Amino acid sequence: MRKTHKKLFGSRVVKTGVAVFLTSLICQWLNWPAVFAVITAIVTIEPTVNDSIKKGIIRFPASAIGSAYAVFFISLFGNSPLTYTAAAIFTIITCFKLKLHAGLLVATLTSVAMIEVIHDHYLIAFFIRLGTTSIGLLVSTAVNMFVLPPNYSSRILTNIDTALANTGEELKAIAKDILFQTQDCAQRVRVQETFAQLKKKLDTTDKLLHYQQSEAKYHRLSKELKQELQDEEEKLTALRLVHYHIGNLINTPLEDITWTKEQCTHIVTTVQALADTMENPDSFRIQQHRQYIKNLMEQFWQCKKEEQLIYKEDPSTFFNPEIVILYELLSIYHLVEQMLNTNDEQTKKASLH
Repeated sequence: MRKTHKKLFGSRVVKTGVAVFLTSLICQWLNWPAVFAVITAIVTIEPTVNDSIKKGIIRFPASAIGSAYAVFFISLFGNSPLTYTAAAIFTIITCFKLKLHAGLLVATLTSVAMIEVIHDHYLIAFFIRLGTTSIGLLVSTAVNMFVLPPNYSSRILTNIDTALANTGEELKAIAKDILFQTQDCAQRVRVQETFAQLKKKLDTTDKLLHYQQSEAKYHRLSKELKQELQDEEEKLTALRLVHYHIGNLINTPLEDITWTKEQCTHIVTTVQALADTMENPDSFRIQQHRQYIKNLMEQFWQCKKEEQLIYKEDPSTFFNPEIVILYELLSIYHLVEQMLNTNDEQTKKASLH
């Protein structure tokens, strides 16, 4: 029930209602038909103020084009099927040619809807449509800016925390079921699906971050909020890199791994510790984290020495799978440390305040 309540009465729903009410109220006061202004007001409530302004600049001339075609063709053919067809087609073609894509739908709706209500005084009707369109654009943009201004910070942080935890789970699966050749095909499919879902989650979070950065142009942010926005961007960048390194692990050819069972178990333990830290960031301890890094580094250099001996015998040999795996794990360890150190610094600052 709570989820339904949030979905039905989110900030954009509330803002749309306020914009429609104010727009229709102004049109009623001016004795202008409100329907065209209300249509414009509804579509102008965008995720950010910046989008409302940018798309509004496109929708105004597009609506003017649609209105002009409606007036022109009704003066030629009257209220007939030919008028509706010609107005719609020419509005679409003109908006497309002028690259007014964001305003194409509204312009076409305005054009065909006007035909029904215009009976005479075509020029006056045209300017009234421009006026109602302007009212819808201005009111919606103002409402978007001042009524419940868009704030995506909490969603961004939630997405980042969720993505970090999911990445940890995926890392466990890779270590147990892929790196060490358990031949579990179903598990490999699940890993690939999780990898794709994480990509979508990161893309969504990136879009939210872009929205939040756009909002910063129109609402003055405190020093703390600016720092928070920068930290969110850095965390998201680090998560994308972690995702990239996991992709490399998934796609590393693993047929020729020469590690002993003991070495494999050591890697699994190390990955398990990293995954637990990613799933529970509060358990992060820098000394313990760096000890695992040190152990991985020792194993990495040992593999490097062995590879150099192989290279002398066969110069055409590229990096062996062991070195690739260790390099990717070390990279992920480094990125996770960066992210969780940022968390610790934020916690310390919050406690000081």
